Amino acid sequence: MSTALPSYTSGTSEKPLIGMTIGDMFDRTAERFPDNDALIALHQNIRWTYREFQQKVNQCARALLAIGVKPGDRVGIWSPNRYEWTVTQFATAKAGAILVNINPAYGIHELEYALNLAGTRFVVTADSFKASNYRAMFCELAPELKTCAPGQLKAERVKQLEGVINMAEERHDGMWSWQDFMARADDVSQAQLDKVQSDLQFDDPINIQFTSGTTGAPKGATLSHHNILNNGYFVAASMNFTEQDRLVIPVPLYHCFGMVMANLGCITHGAAMIYPGEGFEPRAVLEAVHKEKATALYGVPTMFIAELADPDLASFDLSSLRTGIMAGSICPAEVMKKVNSTMHMKEVQIAYGMTETSPVSTQTSSDDPFDKQVTTVGRTQPHLESKIVDAATGRILPRGEIGELCTRGYSVMLKYWNNEEKTREAIDEGGWMHTGDLAQMDEDGYLQIVGRIKDMVIRGGENIYPKEIEEFLYTHPAISDVQVTGIPDDKYGEELIAWVKLRPDAGSVTSEDLQAFCKGQIAHFKIPRNFKFVDDFPMTVTGKIQKYKMREISIEELGRNKN
Repeated sequence: MSTALPSYTSGTSEKPLIGMTIGDMFDRTAERFPDNDALIALHQNIRWTYREFQQKVNQCARALLAIGVKPGDRVGIWSPNRYEWTVTQFATAKAGAILVNINPAYGIHELEYALNLAGTRFVVTADSFKASNYRAMFCELAPELKTCAPGQLKAERVKQLEGVINMAEERHDGMWSWQDFMARADDVSQAQLDKVQSDLQFDDPINIQFTSGTTGAPKGATLSHHNILNNGYFVAASMNFTEQDRLVIPVPLYHCFGMVMANLGCITHGAAMIYPGEGFEPRAVLEAVHKEKATALYGVPTMFIAELADPDLASFDLSSLRTGIMAGSICPAEVMKKVNSTMHMKEVQIAYGMTETSPVSTQTSSDDPFDKQVTTVGRTQPHLESKIVDAATGRILPRGEIGELCTRGYSVMLKYWNNEEKTREAIDEGGWMHTGDLAQMDEDGYLQIVGRIKDMVIRGGENIYPKEIEEFLYTHPAISDVQVTGIPDDKYGEELIAWVKLRPDAGSVTSEDLQAFCKGQIAHFKIPRNFKFVDDFPMTVTGKIQKYKMREISIEELGRNKN
């Protein structure tokens, strides 16, 4: 009989799950901390206490009821980080509407797809952002806006869409301005809103978020009050958040990182949400920390790298920082050391998850050893379970073996919207969400993500995990970024190719140089046969690398036969 522990853990906690809706939790926090800073949008000159923020949210929720929104209706939001985004987030939760998050980078085709998949009745939109003219795209998608009254849209291409609310101050054809929309609140009493809010249940769907679709069309992960309220709470609780904390949020609100881990993390603890700008700008983040005496900061590793690279970094007082979350990918050790020391974030944590799990499933803690913080994604979150299984048989593997990571608990989404088949593929009969990620669990229950199942390369019978090779190549001083994938090979079945982005000051580097760098350091069968030097990688609109496109391009350029 095997003595190895199985790759299974459950997260324990003395703190119970929150059994209430987002609206009720929000009201409770506003009652407890009415004079605390709640929302600060520096680029919009907005600074509201919880009392003031609650008044705006209630006004917006009453306006939604006034234009005909009913519980279960879908209301889209298409905007960069602005105060209106967050007001809409909490107002839809109070009105029982399902908020449909639309990526600010979407084009017309993607917008049309998202609106139709979700059956969206109304959309709140920014007027424009960077190179995207949202108003012009809406008018191209629904030219009927030019001749209809606000809220009376009947569009051929988006049949269920009835109205568009534009954040611009001036009125535009067929759209409500934000001010005109908010004025509609006068038609509905607070008592009417309270009645709607009191009838809601915490298991009701409240949010649709689109997976980025590295292969195929995006799917609409459908999340409940219970899913995201608790996830936001436990992510922040792990960082020991209190009503004294002040969080700078440069990550996009349309994604779980912004709206759940940040916004809901703050409102469940009475902390302050601070937006430095519409999109990420390293200097604006540093200024926000300095000016607002922030105690916490969120970001992906590349954001922290950019902040640390600011030539005037030393002129900003970052000594108020204590904690924060780094997520999206593993943080290089040298970057983590600088975040700990230069940015004073001694208690920064790593989080791992996916949209379908609200999002966080595992997290490091502030007292974890340094090596665990830079090589693992922590341990299973409270009230959740993790297991690693053989992808072929579904059987739990012993600790230390690589297999598919599965997660179960309150955080698992309700479903993919209007897609029963994909829902059944993702969530098995036992309620386990199959992540599609390859991972291994050590003796202490820490999880290491090795790569995606679809990315695994089988060369001559050897399983190769591209992430392992990428992390080794990343240590080469000339390499800025690297992505490894497999291509067909007549002899070995598959062979490796590494796409390499060099640092600007790298000088001349050849494929032979990189192969020599690998020799003796990693197994011979893991050394890429081919290297391709690039300036960038094919990506989705959310910034995820599309390895299948890398593979297609490489096959064509090298004249390989597709297997």
